Amino acid sequence: MQNTIATGLGLGVLVAAATVALSAGQAGQTRATTAAPTFSKDVAPIVYGNCVGCHRPGEAAPMSLLTYADARPWARAMSRRVAEGSMPPWHADAAAGTFENERRLTSQEKEVIRLWADNGAPEGNPSDLPAAPAFADGWSIGTPDVVLQMAEDYPVAATGTIQYEYFTVPTNFTDAKWLQAIEVRPGNRALVHHVLVYYQAPAGVSAIAGVLDLNLQDNRLPPSTPGVRARQRGVGPRQLIATYAPGTAPQVFPRGTAMRLAPGGVIEFQMHYTANGTAGTDRSKVGMIFAKEPPSTEIRASQFMNTQFTIPPGAADYRVDTEVGFLQEATLWGLFPHTHVRGKRWNYVLALPDGTMKPLLAVPKYDFHWQTYYMFKEPVQIPKGARILSSAWYDNSVANRSNPDPAVAVRWGDQTWEEMQYTGLLFSAKSR
Repeated sequence: MQNTIATGLGLGVLVAAATVALSAGQAGQTRATTAAPTFSKDVAPIVYGNCVGCHRPGEAAPMSLLTYADARPWARAMSRRVAEGSMPPWHADAAAGTFENERRLTSQEKEVIRLWADNGAPEGNPSDLPAAPAFADGWSIGTPDVVLQMAEDYPVAATGTIQYEYFTVPTNFTDAKWLQAIEVRPGNRALVHHVLVYYQAPAGVSAIAGVLDLNLQDNRLPPSTPGVRARQRGVGPRQLIATYAPGTAPQVFPRGTAMRLAPGGVIEFQMHYTANGTAGTDRSKVGMIFAKEPPSTEIRASQFMNTQFTIPPGAADYRVDTEVGFLQEATLWGLFPHTHVRGKRWNYVLALPDGTMKPLLAVPKYDFHWQTYYMFKEPVQIPKGARILSSAWYDNSVANRSNPDPAVAVRWGDQTWEEMQYTGLLFSAKSR
């Protein structure tokens, strides 16, 4: 009896083992017959929709991803960067859909790229390849209606500190223009650190008078700041209309909005060059696309900052605050945080007149190399008397691998080894 039971148990174990083996074999066969993602059918649509604005010839990214031959050598790097979240570059801590210009991949898109790389990055059937996005030659916004360029090449020395330079270009606008999109194109990316483009309207024309209170806290430049015109930013007829910095995308205003440029103005390029050991030249330009008719909403641009700070040597988490007030009801469309290489994070809060604090924007891992104008998908309504409070934190310690010198105190300055606490903002108000 005991031998019979033992024999029966042994047969049961063998049958169970065989069943498990058969199931495993069937599962393996299923996995083997499931087609891996291919570039033509699965990866290209993701790359075309999220990456090739930068990853194409002539743009800021170091390599193109437009074709299979371009992308194949970078398959594992693409998978790694996508998995860790460093590509596409997006640094706001907010729910998906908060910002109009988010650069995000879905979890499904990330998985497609991972499986493609893990399975040898196959090309697939070329007939499955969608049409590549069409780009205007040299422009991301499309073919501009107007292109304004520096009058001549500017020579940049191989070494030394280069102060800000200013170049003006007449527009010859005989009537008001409604700016729908604008893009700054540096002539030499290796030498251009950043570009601010201002519109200098005729005397007596003001874009923001009566809307912003910039006198709340340190929204002024130190009179001794070398190379920078010591004037109140954002006050008077000089209006910031475009920005180029590492990672900054061209500005395209939401449908139904545009920025008004009064007739008879001039463009001013504020150029910040950085010597890189090789002398060269630059001749930057700006392209504009105009709305076909006046919009329902006029977008205005300004900025606020704190220039009165000193970051102690070795400080790993030093905080600098400032704020801007609103003298009338307004709508906030976007915010642009800017520091240099010691900047580590940002936070913005809307302080309402009743004392309520409303979070606006958090950038927990600010990256100097990817500076972004964060455009709200649903613009923020701001009541009269409200304030935007901004806080930036800096790492002046040895732990910051980008730190030029952790042994020195750091103050406001133009150069990358100095610092800024600067915010650009796009807003609209009822009055013009």
